[in-house]
Amino acid sequence: MANTGERFRLGVLVSVVAISGFSQGMLLPLIALLFEQEGMPASLNGLNATGLYIGILLISPFMEKPLRQFGYKPVIIGGGLLVIAALFAFPLWKSFWFWFILRLLIGIGDHALHFGTQTWITTFSSPERRGRNISLYGLFFGLGFAAGPLMTGLIHYGEALPFILSAVLCLVCWVFLFFLKNDFPEQQVETNSMWETMKRFREAFRYGWLAFLPTFAYGFLETSFNGIYPIYGVRTGLSVQEISIILMSFAIGGIVFQFPLGMMSDKYGRKRILSIVLLSGTLLFFSAALIDQMYPLLLMCIFLAGMLVGSTFSLGISFMTDLMPRPLLPTGNLLCGMAFSIGSLTGPYLGGLALQLFQAVSFFAVISSIFGLVTIIFFLYGGKPLKKEKMLPLS
Repeated sequence: MANTGERFRLGVLVSVVAISGFSQGMLLPLIALLFEQEGMPASLNGLNATGLYIGILLISPFMEKPLRQFGYKPVIIGGGLLVIAALFAFPLWKSFWFWFILRLLIGIGDHALHFGTQTWITTFSSPERRGRNISLYGLFFGLGFAAGPLMTGLIHYGEALPFILSAVLCLVCWVFLFFLKNDFPEQQVETNSMWETMKRFREAFRYGWLAFLPTFAYGFLETSFNGIYPIYGVRTGLSVQEISIILMSFAIGGIVFQFPLGMMSDKYGRKRILSIVLLSGTLLFFSAALIDQMYPLLLMCIFLAGMLVGSTFSLGISFMTDLMPRPLLPTGNLLCGMAFSIGSLTGPYLGGLALQLFQAVSFFAVISSIFGLVTIIFFLYGGKPLKKEKMLPLS
């Protein structure tokens, strides 16, 4: 049984992550709706949304040194402060490029926040509780992300209200971070130069590359499903309400089964559960491609897919932690975030391109192909992991 201090620390960290998910879930539909009302083209609207993921990729190579130098707490506090400031700044000026910069800053702040919380949780969690704790992280982020779009209705009372309310909620949770005792990752690596950073990235990739594939696939799925599927759904004759219900059923499925899958991974092994999840997701999305004209069956299929693949990100992080030597855990968490961001950036573009070039192909066939490829790699190369005691010197 975890002690009281660890439970309080975990509670504060997952609460902060939930509010971060809430702000992200709010910004995507809210800004899209506000720009749509201004008559902005959909292509520019989508480009603005990429600011968050570009921010994540830009800051990733520079995140590890401050974490090792100052510890988890200052990095999370700094990231949270940047998010809060950006949220308060949105109502100041309604401009494409101003809001793009703010979203880029939120991407940087959110990445610092998530990088700090992920690494801290994976570090203090014992192997038999790691899947459970990371699944709580994923569960609370999912709950916040699912609740965020509800804020869009507040624009009837003023466009600034959702931004301000979200910033205030972030601020309340951010204050609790000051009650945590700071901690540091293991200090067995050099962080003095970009060359040392690249060596750590190479070494961490050597150990954990297999675990980065599920996080990439989930990023591809999440952004293409929310950004491209509504377009495809309308083309196949679904109403906006039916499309919304399908999107919501996937999110609910992921929330409902996040925690049980995490506990199952503790009991039966991360790789085994991930292999089952990836294979099942491939088959379910392939089935959805065959029945996407039959709404009740499609809804059931997508809900089942959400129950399984909705946990691929958190399971991928847990699996990476199993593979990675402890001194390289911060680097491994960074690479997980980068893999997710690359998937998030390529998903809408490749998904849209596939629909444009192959109009007879179902959207779900594209998703099934991505998950199928990851599944094949998992089964072909998912043998025994590298022995951690054979880690190459990093300095």
